[in-house]
Amino acid sequence: MPLSLILYSVTACREWWKNILPECSPFISQFVLDEISRGDQEAVNKRIKVIERVPLLEVVEPIVNLGLEYFDAIGIPEKARTDAFHMAIAVYHGLDYLVTWNCTHITGGQVRGIVEKINDKHEFATPIICTPEELMEV
Repeated sequence: MPLSLILYSVTACREWWKNILPECSPFISQFVLDEISRGDQEAVNKRIKVIERVPLLEVVEPIVNLGLEYFDAIGIPEKARTDAFHMAIAVYHGLDYLVTWNCTHITGGQVRGIVEKINDKHEFATPIICTPEELMEV
């Protein structure tokens, strides 16, 4: 399963990390690094170790602009603004999947419709946004 995906979170079940991730071509972004660098230092160190060999995708101005467009259109709460940027970086870099453990703001059907409409306008493909469990069904 040669999948390109961006890991939106790095805290998940051991089965995912052990059995599925090695079959994929994972990527992360600075947004992910920023998120996993918060909190208890011991937990931060463990999270950083897990992703130390995962390639980092570049964040450029068009990604920020796209993320802001998603944010405004979807109505994501300010505290979850970064969710829009996770989507934008996966879209801009043409990834197949955005894997997330946060189902609150970006995995719903209504959100997907809004994102697809914006992406169509910009001639971007929309990745599949799913949980690790959903990807394990592939």
